[in-house]
Amino acid sequence: MRGKPGPKGPITVPPLDWSQAPPRGWERIVWFAEQYLVVPRGVGAKAPFVLRPWQVDIVRAMFPTQGRPRQGLVSMPRGNGKTGLAAVLAVYSLFADDVESAQVLVVASDERQAGHVLRAAARMIELSPELDARCHHYADRLHVPQTDSEMRALPADIGALQGWDPSLMVVDELHVVTEDVWEAVTSASGKRPESLTLAISTPADTTDSVMHKLVQYGREGADASFVYVEHSAPDGCDLDDEEAWARANPALDDFLSRDALRAQRRTIREEAFRRYRLGQWVGRADAWLPQGAWAALSAPQTLRNTTRIVLAFDGSTSGDSTALIGATVEDEPYVFVAGLWESQGPGWRVPREEVTAAVHAAFRRYRVVELACDPWGWQSEIEAWAKRHGARKVIEVNTAHAARMAPATDRMFAAVMEGRVTNDGDPRMARHFDHAVARSTNLGDLISKDKKGSARKIDSAVAAILAFDRAAFHTNRPARQGSFAA
Repeated sequence: MRGKPGPKGPITVPPLDWSQAPPRGWERIVWFAEQYLVVPRGVGAKAPFVLRPWQVDIVRAMFPTQGRPRQGLVSMPRGNGKTGLAAVLAVYSLFADDVESAQVLVVASDERQAGHVLRAAARMIELSPELDARCHHYADRLHVPQTDSEMRALPADIGALQGWDPSLMVVDELHVVTEDVWEAVTSASGKRPESLTLAISTPADTTDSVMHKLVQYGREGADASFVYVEHSAPDGCDLDDEEAWARANPALDDFLSRDALRAQRRTIREEAFRRYRLGQWVGRADAWLPQGAWAALSAPQTLRNTTRIVLAFDGSTSGDSTALIGATVEDEPYVFVAGLWESQGPGWRVPREEVTAAVHAAFRRYRVVELACDPWGWQSEIEAWAKRHGARKVIEVNTAHAARMAPATDRMFAAVMEGRVTNDGDPRMARHFDHAVARSTNLGDLISKDKKGSARKIDSAVAAILAFDRAAFHTNRPARQGSFAA
């Protein structure tokens, strides 16, 4: 910001005259950038800000002359000038969009991140005598008194997003924004006849994110009020395919150096390079399975009541999920959700009677060979289930015991990668598999959450591994289907 933030005194220069400018919208934005803005730093510093053709394509999609969308999302790798483009759009919306009392908000994971766009916009204004003469600079905002328009940076916090009436809201790095915050962002906008919420981001590290949901929605292309623009390399491309680099990075060989990407290719992990430099959805670097691997094995089917199955139960009391997962007893098991209860927020408790009802319903519906249960927190229920359905069928398995679970986890991994297991396509279980990270032990890998207390649950994945392992046991030893091998 300026060396001495605050009002510079009464503004006496006349308002800018837009009567000779192109029509309001993308053409005016391109014209405005060239006429009033200069590149603040880097390649082309202090030269007029000329939007590249690919940037013009984005601006044309988001700011058509007629009928603007309500929401927009741009997904692209790092280093392609997202902050600079966002700043251009913010300054245009502050000065030249013919909106009285325009309110331009920049939202990011925290105020520091949101301040990047605000500072870039402030610097562009400072370097433009015509704009600077009509703008007051404050530590937390920019204000144009002649139209009572302002620009502010806000953290991605539900409380901070209440009470605003934005004409343009820029969400910087959507991949770190939660679904609750996105709902707060979109509910804040829409009070004006025209307002745009524009998110610009690299891909998130998980499919269990609001960004992934919006990407899927945008790819459908069915909603004219939601515009999606994506720059990414082709799926499965070789990491050294520089033609793929160019497809993902429109700024390559312009203000993004090819040599920089070559250097990073040699020094950062594959998952990080694909996500940050190729714009691809690859999941977490420490993910147990490749992202989407479990979902790719979806093949829903209807089971007969004579179908032999095993059930696996992984329970919780409040914060975590509780899962009852089934698997058919055959060489290539079919895994399905018989019950899954996920936390509904603070104070939520697992509906124990509903869980018990689901267990009994599964025994009535199928030929249940075995119910394997992690006993933590559910001892009394498990004893009751065993009394009703038979002690030889209801057994206890400690899913934290590496000697048992590590080999089971390795066998499930091999089955998924070789396509020797299918599932019912339940999106909740698919998310749990995508959440699971590998924790190495001297007996093999176990799966765990990404961190203690994480909201990314894995309980149905744990139960699925147990169900798959017990189904394999009973497939190989049909004569001992009522027993449990130690």
